Amino acid sequence: MSLGSTLRVGRFFRGLSVALAGALAVAPAAQACTSFIIHTTEGGIVYGRTMEFGFRLKSEAIVIPRNLAMTATGPDGKPGAMTWKTKYAATGLNAFGIPVLTDGMNEKGLAGGILYFPDYAGYADPAKVDPKTALAPWDVLTWALTNFATVAEVKAALSGISVVDLKEPTMGITPPFHYTLHDASGASLVIEPVGGTLKVYDNPYGVMTNAPGFDWHLTNLRNYVKISPFNAEPLKLDGQTIASFGQGSGLLGIPGDPTPPSRFVRALGYVASVERKPSGIQSVRLAEHIANNFDIPVGWIRDGKSTAALEYTQWTAVADLANKRYYVKTYDDPVLRGIDLMSFDLNAPKVVTAPLLRDQDAPALAFPKP
Repeated sequence: MSLGSTLRVGRFFRGLSVALAGALAVAPAAQACTSFIIHTTEGGIVYGRTMEFGFRLKSEAIVIPRNLAMTATGPDGKPGAMTWKTKYAATGLNAFGIPVLTDGMNEKGLAGGILYFPDYAGYADPAKVDPKTALAPWDVLTWALTNFATVAEVKAALSGISVVDLKEPTMGITPPFHYTLHDASGASLVIEPVGGTLKVYDNPYGVMTNAPGFDWHLTNLRNYVKISPFNAEPLKLDGQTIASFGQGSGLLGIPGDPTPPSRFVRALGYVASVERKPSGIQSVRLAEHIANNFDIPVGWIRDGKSTAALEYTQWTAVADLANKRYYVKTYDDPVLRGIDLMSFDLNAPKVVTAPLLRDQDAPALAFPKP
C-alpha cells in the first residue's frame, strides 16, 4: 500500500483534550534531539535526526503542496499578518495536528528541523517588529522549506523576518527553539534566536544538538582533538609493551552520556568516521544506524525531583536529499518506513496528513517499507 493512497486530508488544526493541554503547561523541556548529515559515495547527502519529548507530540506525516496560502501565527494564537504562498512542496512531521513542520524536506532537497534550545533562546518582542515580517518560533522551518531551494537562499532571506516571542497555544509557553538546515550540495546552516536577533552560522560539520549555542559546541571540540577511529598504537615503556584491550582504543574518552555537548561530539565522531555508502537505501540505513546510538528509552532520563520518566525518543527521521525520500520510525513501531515526496500531486489544493503513532485514536499508518 502506498503512502499516497493512505494519507487522509487533514484539517489545519485538531483539538486536544483539556487534560493534555494541562499536561503541556507543566511538561519538561526536551533537551535531547540530535541531528546530522552524512555524505554518500556519489556526493549525495542524507540527513538524520531524533526527536525527544516528555509527552506524546501526536506527530503526523504531512505533505504541504505548492501554491498553498500560508499564514504565520500571531498573538493569542490568531492568524498573523505575515503570509506567503508556498513555492515548493515539502514533507515531514508535524506536532499537535498543526500544519507546520517540526522536521522535513522539500522537493529541491532542502531539509532540516526544529531542535530545543532551552535557557538560550531569546525572541524579538512582537510589539516592536513589523507584523508582516513576524514568524512564530514554530513557523520558521515551514517558511524556509516552502520558500527556498538552498541554504544560501535561506541565509539571504533571514534579514527580512523576525522570530517573535509567542506562546504556543497548546503548550501554553513560548517554546525555545533553534533550527538546522541542509541542502543537496552539503551546505548546512544553524539559526539561533538570541537576545531578540538571529545568530546565523555556517555549519561545516552538519551536526547539531541542543544548548549551549552552536559557537560553544565548536569551541568544545578542542577538548577531543586526540580522539580517533583508529586504534591506539601499543605503548613501549622501559622495554615493555603495553597494548590496549580489544578494539576501539582510539575512541577511548569519547563521551557517552546524553547531554547535548556529549551528543554533539559523539555524533560528529560517527559522521567523520563511518564508511561512505552509495546513495539510496544503503546510505539511508547507515544514517539510521548512526541515529540508533542516540535513541533514549523511557526512564533513562529523569528529573531528580520526581520519579516520573521524562523525555524519550518519540521518532527518528532520515531524509535522502538526492532521491527526495523521507523516512521515519517511531518508539512504538521501529520499522523504517518511507515517503516518496515526488510521487504525490505537488499541486494538490490541500495539506494531507497521516498518523504515525499506534494509540486508541490514531491507528498506525501502513507506510511502504524502503
